[in-house]
Amino acid sequence: MAGLIVKSPYIKCGGGGRGAGGYAGYIGTRERVELLPDDRPPTQRQEQIVHHIERDFPDTKSYPEHAAYAEQPTKANASAYITSVLETHWEDAQRSEVYAKYIATRPRAERLGSHGLFGDEDYVDLDATMKELEEYTGNVWTHILSLKREDAARLGYDNALAWRDTLRAHRNDIAASMHIPPEDFRWCAAFHNEGDHPHVHMMAWSVKPGQAYLSREGIKQIKSTLANRIFLHEMTQLYEQKSSARNELVREARHALMELSRELKSKIADAPEIEEQMQTLAQTMRVVTGKHQYGYLKKPVKHQVDEIVDALEGFPSVHECYERWLELQDQVDSYYKDEKRTRLRLSEQKEFRAIKNAVIAVADQINENVLTFEDKELDARDEPDESAQASYGYCRLRDAILDRDIPHEERRECVDEMAQLAEDGDRYAQYFLGKLYRDGGLLIPDNEKAEHWFQRSAASGYEWAEYALGKLLESQERKTEAAKWHERAATQGNKYAQYRLARLCLTGNGMPKDVGRAVELLEASAKRGNQYAQYTLGKLYLQGYEVGQNMELAEYWLSRAAEQGHAYAQFFLDHMNEPRKPALMLAVTRLLHCLGGIFESSRPLDATSRPIEIDRKRFAELQEKRIAMGHKPDDHEDQPYNGMNMATPW
Repeated sequence: MAGLIVKSPYIKCGGGGRGAGGYAGYIGTRERVELLPDDRPPTQRQEQIVHHIERDFPDTKSYPEHAAYAEQPTKANASAYITSVLETHWEDAQRSEVYAKYIATRPRAERLGSHGLFGDEDYVDLDATMKELEEYTGNVWTHILSLKREDAARLGYDNALAWRDTLRAHRNDIAASMHIPPEDFRWCAAFHNEGDHPHVHMMAWSVKPGQAYLSREGIKQIKSTLANRIFLHEMTQLYEQKSSARNELVREARHALMELSRELKSKIADAPEIEEQMQTLAQTMRVVTGKHQYGYLKKPVKHQVDEIVDALEGFPSVHECYERWLELQDQVDSYYKDEKRTRLRLSEQKEFRAIKNAVIAVADQINENVLTFEDKELDARDEPDESAQASYGYCRLRDAILDRDIPHEERRECVDEMAQLAEDGDRYAQYFLGKLYRDGGLLIPDNEKAEHWFQRSAASGYEWAEYALGKLLESQERKTEAAKWHERAATQGNKYAQYRLARLCLTGNGMPKDVGRAVELLEASAKRGNQYAQYTLGKLYLQGYEVGQNMELAEYWLSRAAEQGHAYAQFFLDHMNEPRKPALMLAVTRLLHCLGGIFESSRPLDATSRPIEIDRKRFAELQEKRIAMGHKPDDHEDQPYNGMNMATPW
């Protein structure tokens, strides 16, 4: 459905041109065209005017009024078409004797009051408005807002009051689209209930000539704002009641896109052709001065980036994600226009421009020989239950708290008892309470309380509390403090703390860079069976990253990691004898994961949805109620899938 039709021509006033007062008088006093039977043929004069219009203004053949006239050449359709054209080409029509005469000799009809203009105030002084516009020296926009007759009747927009209330409600939105401060915005409008497209003429200008500016994007914003208001009830009904089949399709497509996005984020890419493109781009970027961002690059370099993005679209999983996304966006667009959006290449789609900067960032990482760590699953595996020495009281409370079959209130009572144990100095209870506050689930996440309880437990020398505290501090970019606690846990033989401390040593984050120490820590962790340490050691020896290339050791450690199911380790083992750089082989994979994140975060929202701002205290209260009802903190209900917001930072 096309819905709302918006045209936004403008009149150039001053500088020897005509004023806009005549237009204001015309829309405020012209008659409502009589709705005649369809079998009444057009008059000879109308046919002559239509012939002139088709010759002088060929672009108007795309108007819906022209389509109606071409299908049924009646007197009413001819009048609607002629009127629409004269109003959108007011200046040219005024300069032509044929059109000016037609306008001047149209009959006037009785109106409510002396005219039909309305604006911010209940009463609009027509003479004063005409005088102001005749003397005005800037551009005056003459928006024409039109609905199909059946839509106007169904939605209650076949009268001036409905349009007046809508335009008043959104006058500041329209002003913003025209780059006019609300206090400088001036407007008046009139409703014309005629033909198959009852419509409103809205004149809009700034009190400061030269201030207003309306781009194509601004016109889209005006159309979107008004359409959301006009069709709000119908869209709500459509989503919630009238189109359950379509909603089910949308939900299925949304879930499919989510699953495809997650799958994309877990893929390991094997794409030698794109690796070569990335290598070429990396070489180009070495000599690029200034900001390494897409918008600042010269055209030849932009072209290289675009080619890589389009090559990524060639992956079947990326292609399917993109097709799903386009399908959902078309459903949104159907509220504003009939035709589907033109299918652009991924590199041309502005909503996905973040991937271009991601390509540039990865190319820079290749040049800088940045070491990456493929361990995103580590957090789910690195805190086993090591409380064999804990008291029976602690174990009983822990098991009850983790049992989701026990009523929520009883589990909360157990938390209170656990807190008392922690206060009494039980280091296992302190550690467990820290995890509850860090992870949420039963309690509202609170990093300050989590840090407090981890500190209490770590002070007793409990290695898992030391490690958990280091993790928490590291997640808050408090690397130096994190290194201290990882060091304490590593000294006790904690293989995960050894691995995380090695990462800090390799990158020089939070402590001096020390590759030799890092290798020692990795070996200690790897010998204790940590697959992430085994993989990282294998990759270091494969790359020769500051340790000297050693293919034998690389194969040994990668094999140990692969035996435990490390997918990246297996990938490198499968390609060890190929003359391809590991950094380049991983570059394409990182880009795929980035794209997966962009697709996942760009899921369209319901067109009737609005973001809600809420203060922290109120959010905590609502979150606690949700948890009391059995929801997890991150258990979000499905939202209908139909909006166009997009924020996808790299």
